[in-house]
Amino acid sequence: MEKLIRFNLNGKNREITIDPSRTLLWVLRDQFGLTGTKYGCGEGLCGACTILLDNEPVRSCMYQVGDVMDHDVVTIEGLSSGDRLHPVQKAFMEKDALQCGYCTPGMIMNATGLLLSNPEPTRQEIIYAMEDNLCRCGAHIRIIEAIQEASLEMKSKNHNG
Repeated sequence: MEKLIRFNLNGKNREITIDPSRTLLWVLRDQFGLTGTKYGCGEGLCGACTILLDNEPVRSCMYQVGDVMDHDVVTIEGLSSGDRLHPVQKAFMEKDALQCGYCTPGMIMNATGLLLSNPEPTRQEIIYAMEDNLCRCGAHIRIIEAIQEASLEMKSKNHNG
């Protein structure tokens, strides 16, 4: 049975009447056209579908749309502000921390969640936080460096303004 689901999506209040048991990943992609959130394994293991739910990185393939009622959801499309990239997005570009790009949105969302909860992670904390986001391209060192760079930029923005 369909139900009215209300939640904040990328800074905008949204309502959708839908079966609340539909997978959040597919609702984001099919109903809202937010295709930056990728389908990988469908079992919460690869990280390609990572989004922020109340600023915590979660696997959208493991959530039903009904689970986000009255919560804040941010996808890769919601990180930038107008033409200004989020510091994590910017650092991934500057450090060339991507190759094929398929896992990149999930990596960026997981890294953003990490930096929101731990603004100054150590290299080892970054490695530990990112180990469940799978990438077959071999950009792991550049990904770590990008997260370290984004941490510095986010820290300076918080202190300067």
